[in-house]
Amino acid sequence: MDLLNQQLTRLWNYLSNPDLWMEIFKGALQIVVIILLALLIVKVTRKFVDKFFVQRQTGPIRITERRENTLKKLIKNVVAYVVYFLAIVMILGVFNFEIGPLLAGAGVAGLAIGFGAQNLVRDIISGFFIIFEDQFSVGDYVAVSGIEGTVEEIGLRTTKILSWTGELNVVPNGNVTQVTNYSIHNGLAIVDVNIPYESDVYEAEKVIEEVAAELPNRYEFLLEVPQIIGVQSLDVSHYVIRIIADTSPGFQWAAERNIRKELQDKLFKSGIELPASRIIMYSKEEKERLTIDRDEIRGVQGREVSKGEVRSELERSRAHDDE
Repeated sequence: MDLLNQQLTRLWNYLSNPDLWMEIFKGALQIVVIILLALLIVKVTRKFVDKFFVQRQTGPIRITERRENTLKKLIKNVVAYVVYFLAIVMILGVFNFEIGPLLAGAGVAGLAIGFGAQNLVRDIISGFFIIFEDQFSVGDYVAVSGIEGTVEEIGLRTTKILSWTGELNVVPNGNVTQVTNYSIHNGLAIVDVNIPYESDVYEAEKVIEEVAAELPNRYEFLLEVPQIIGVQSLDVSHYVIRIIADTSPGFQWAAERNIRKELQDKLFKSGIELPASRIIMYSKEEKERLTIDRDEIRGVQGREVSKGEVRSELERSRAHDDE
């Protein structure tokens, strides 16, 4: 019992010691100051970066807006990582951790991890070259690793791509082996219009040219009047007229949809309807008669006949029956 009382007395004396609470208050105050300073430095740095790039726009050396957005986000992220790391190290120093051995151990551990984390090193190196070579930037519409969408953020390790349906895809930079960037050069809209054989090709092209002349005034992403390439192909029930148009980067699909809409409306009003599929059906009796007539024709002529000849003979037979 006396031992327990002695332990409680010592604990009480330790907790009631003013020096202890002064050390705790001093440490807590240092931690709060370190955190506030880290947040302030990050905030000030971000504003400075924004202001720096605004001033660069009026200087003799200019960079594209897409590359500017990429560099701004990258610099902000790197500064934040460095400041927060230093803040954590300073907070550990408040708790009397030996920072020197800790950093030395972290270096040795980092070296050991580096041999095992080859994918991480590959991602960082690939991210550096993506930014350095300007393969794509924030805001570009790209196709990467089977994913297509708008680049939201480029980091040293990963790239975030937002699909047009709303999914956010995080792609390790090491997996970026091939990039298709739709935002570098102007797009090309390709539209195929099906015209029935009953309609004159020159009349159809005339209607298309009238519609095409008005499209650049209606849609800003069309950079010039769409051009008629000519008859692209001949199908069973129609022929195909191909139209192309230069568009702003990434707007080729929107241009194709709007060109089809305008052409369909104008062609319909001009009396040129879209072609319908044609299906010829034979009843069982007609099929049997067709077989008999074919055999008779072969017996009379003593040679193979084409399906067209057999079909013509069947039609003549039908006409005779109707009479």
